Amino acid sequence: MKPIAILFYLLTITLVLDAAKVDTLVVYSHSMKKDTKACVITPDIYDKGGKSHPVLYLLHGYSGNYATYINFFPEVLEFADQYNMIIIGVDGGFSSWYFDSPVDTAMKYETYVAKELTAFIDSTFNTIKSREGRAITGISMGGHGALYLAMRHQDIFGAAGSMSGGVDFRQFPKNWDLAKRLGKIDLYPENWEKNTVNYQLHLLKNDKLAMIIDCGVDDFFIEVNRQLHEKMLKLNIKHDYIERPGEHTREYWSNALQYQFLYFADFFKKTEK
Repeated sequence: MKPIAILFYLLTITLVLDAAKVDTLVVYSHSMKKDTKACVITPDIYDKGGKSHPVLYLLHGYSGNYATYINFFPEVLEFADQYNMIIIGVDGGFSSWYFDSPVDTAMKYETYVAKELTAFIDSTFNTIKSREGRAITGISMGGHGALYLAMRHQDIFGAAGSMSGGVDFRQFPKNWDLAKRLGKIDLYPENWEKNTVNYQLHLLKNDKLAMIIDCGVDDFFIEVNRQLHEKMLKLNIKHDYIERPGEHTREYWSNALQYQFLYFADFFKKTEK
């Protein structure tokens, strides 16, 4: 079988903004049989001395793409340098929700992100090739995706975060193309339940996965985040939980990113060997 990295090439002009370097790459997904883009930010010190770096995967929300963070949150470039991380802007499709769809075999974003993309990045860049060197977070749909993937692949990711995450979408059966990915909720209720973050909690053992969850008090996802938080408390699952004034907005996420990057930088520092 051809390696995943075989169709890797530079798509856009490389940007150098004082320090951090931004490349847009193509990764071929064998599971979905298509090319998928990814944005890679490497810190200023990358390649100086051949040091391996931790990697943070960023998942966009509904209707976003691999360039969402570069286009709307340019501060991530500064964070790459500040914390010496490699940052990956993942493309999760218009409305994948980052699981392998049980009704659409062409949508296998769990396999792509957790297995294919991580393997490709590790084979191409100087990364820390262990769960101690990988974290994942996202906004909205991506917040759901980050927790969902990390809980299901704790051998791949050591830390996960969510910003305004749609962690239990069963209350929104007519929104965000979910019925296209899971089937109608009245016909396929098990599909909807089994692909929520709540359903994955039984996989968490011995506080192996570090987690930070953040949602604004006026966000339409606040109640499902509170429910997740309360359930995790009852199950004695260690996690950081933040509520602040704010809605489902870019302004809120720009603030939340600062907390998330600090949390993951601390995680990487604690797990350094």
